[in-house]
Amino acid sequence: MKSSLLVSVGLVPLLASPVVAADLPVTTKAPPPPALYNWTGCYGGVHFGSVFTQSDWGALGSDHDGGLVLGGQLGCNYQISTWVFGIQGDADWSNASGTQTDGLTGGTDEWKNKSLASVTGRFGYAWDRMLFYTKGGSAWINDTFNTYDTANNLTATVSGTRNGWTVGGGFEYAIISNLSMFFEYDFYDFGTKTIGLTSVAGPVDIRERDSVVKLGGNWKFSW
Repeated sequence: MKSSLLVSVGLVPLLASPVVAADLPVTTKAPPPPALYNWTGCYGGVHFGSVFTQSDWGALGSDHDGGLVLGGQLGCNYQISTWVFGIQGDADWSNASGTQTDGLTGGTDEWKNKSLASVTGRFGYAWDRMLFYTKGGSAWINDTFNTYDTANNLTATVSGTRNGWTVGGGFEYAIISNLSMFFEYDFYDFGTKTIGLTSVAGPVDIRERDSVVKLGGNWKFSW
């Protein structure tokens, strides 16, 4: 009898142990949070958009017109925490042009923008794959200015490159690790420059300002 009691008592922990083990909570290691996107690196890409030009010829008149731009960009970013610093170069082909009636001769004044370029610094705030940024720096534009008489005969033409400054901003979203898309607005001011259209009764002071809206994409290099 005593032996049977001892055997029964000894079996109690063995029978109870599976139940106790089953009641214990199962702990699993939580997966690490996904890594935030990092904007550090160099990139290149293309863009297209519209340019809106204000050309002021002083006493001769003024014109607001525009056209298209198509070009590319190269740059590098460096991210510190959520802040992104960078530098970028842009170059564009443009077909912008406009005309006005000459206030002195009654003929036609014409301008054409052939190309546009800039080198800017960039500063932005990154929210994972979304980057909001501003930019500013130096800019250059290649223009042609023509004048025509009332019979539409060309009386003078001048072409050249003028320099100025630009500021702008936009936002960029990384679709995958290497590919991003952006939308941007830039304002350009090329000041007032004396253009030697001597057949109009002397050189003409022409002021030019441009606004560009563009959409584009960048490919970030793996290295």
